[in-house]
Amino acid sequence: MTGKHGLPLVMGVVNVTPDSFSDGGRYLDAESAIAHGRALLADGADILDVGGESTRPGATRPLVREELDRVVPVIEALAGDGARVSVDTMRAEVARAAVAAGATIVNDVSGGLADPAILDVVAASGATYVAMHWRAHSDRMQTFTTYDGPVARVVAAELRERVAALRAAGVPDGHVVLDPGIGFAKTGDQNWELLAHLDVIQELGFPVLVGASRKRFLGTLLADPRGEPRPVDEREVAHAAIIARLALDGVWGVRVHDVRATRDVLTTIDRWETAR
Repeated sequence: MTGKHGLPLVMGVVNVTPDSFSDGGRYLDAESAIAHGRALLADGADILDVGGESTRPGATRPLVREELDRVVPVIEALAGDGARVSVDTMRAEVARAAVAAGATIVNDVSGGLADPAILDVVAASGATYVAMHWRAHSDRMQTFTTYDGPVARVVAAELRERVAALRAAGVPDGHVVLDPGIGFAKTGDQNWELLAHLDVIQELGFPVLVGASRKRFLGTLLADPRGEPRPVDEREVAHAAIIARLALDGVWGVRVHDVRATRDVLTTIDRWETAR
């Protein structure tokens, strides 16, 4: 499933965390997170991605119980509203509970490397699985930015290994989405190189999800004359340019914080295309 005219689906971020880089702590209690998810739906989100663990550089992991307590009530409420819900987790136990609560997508930034049992959970559940390119947990991932060759080629090769693991676990190819992992174990220059050669990832033959929203490499690009990065909540215009290009590149989905701005970009492109 993609949007109209092949435009990407919009995955809105619902962070139920105290420390996410963009909006950590803003929607930490279930009531606030549910209200935020409903607002994203009203703005035009196709999918709500509910996460209870921050993956910003340097973040430490919550206890499993904490993560479960954060995400399960939110997923139950939003799925109960009829929303298409994704759970953003690296843990098999959380994925299992999330699917039971109504999630139909498991968005695993580790691609099954953090907890290989998550692949068995996905295979048994029939959920769609997003496998992101990943090398290490957030507290040390930026020490893994050495690539033996062009970044896109190396990322594609490592994602191909994750596809093999998914197949071995019994996950059908039709349930797999790949994410190149913008900002994860990558420098700013490597992020740009990867975006410029996204076709190499698409050549693997799977739908591609991209999450570039508000990330550090945009802040660095827009730094002021003193070299201070643009604040997180002032990067959306630059991100809109990326969304427009990704739409033209034919990605399956985009993971975003500002759903309304993203929907505006896609609505404009859609109108343009219908006039051809």
